[in-house]
Amino acid sequence: MNEYKLPLGDYLELFFDWLIDNASGFFDVIAESLEWLLVASTDGLSWIHPLAFTIAISAFAYWRQRSISLTVFTALSLLLIWNLNYWQETMETLSLVLYATLMCVLIGVPVGIYAAHHPRVYSALRPILDLMQTVPPFVYLIPTLTLFGLGVVPGLISTIVFAIAAPIRLTYLGISEVPKEMLEAGESFGATRSQLLWRIELPAAASSIAAGITQCIMLSLSMVVIAALVGADGLGKPVVRALNTVDIASGFEAGLAIVLLAIVMDRLCKPRPQEA
Repeated sequence: MNEYKLPLGDYLELFFDWLIDNASGFFDVIAESLEWLLVASTDGLSWIHPLAFTIAISAFAYWRQRSISLTVFTALSLLLIWNLNYWQETMETLSLVLYATLMCVLIGVPVGIYAAHHPRVYSALRPILDLMQTVPPFVYLIPTLTLFGLGVVPGLISTIVFAIAAPIRLTYLGISEVPKEMLEAGESFGATRSQLLWRIELPAAASSIAAGITQCIMLSLSMVVIAALVGADGLGKPVVRALNTVDIASGFEAGLAIVLLAIVMDRLCKPRPQEA
């Protein structure tokens, strides 16, 4: 054993022990609130009959993309998930992904905009984002499990930490690449900083921001199985169960449901080809 080893892990453990001793009530409130929101949204999605949900999403797919093939694929995918008896788990996963994406967007887009306007902030933020994207997701589960306990909440928090870098980076990229000529033209007409943001920068960066949101959805879905290890419901649970019991059939079916859900959500979030 190296006697000169820095006790970084011990210091971090002491910090989390201090948080638990002094702020456990605060984290309990957060956990209960988030769990209530997730359960309520899952119950709302599950209340809709699968056939009605399939028709509604298929109609939205056609309205969104004007593609018959995508509409048919969306309908067949959802009907197959229903037939495989993974509908409830799919609704639980959908609720988790939607909430994780919503929180990532609400936090990540403003941070990306602010960083684009303040280069020094992004210089300080970049190594943190690199760390968040390179640290194995299992590492996130340890502190979140300690602070929030077993259940869907540590899975949600870990998913947010893992996925939030995408909207921050791509929002920063989109705002930073807005042509200076457009901004100078807006300023020459007397536009304020707020008007420049809403009328020039955000419309010009819309495709980049949308790409960040789509990537955030995909990263959130990639955390489904990992989140199931700490008690999160959804399609990750049957995959973990199949792994523990070496059940190839169940594992393949649950994995197929995750893939189909990911493809449908990815296609629905992308702009139409003529708008790209």
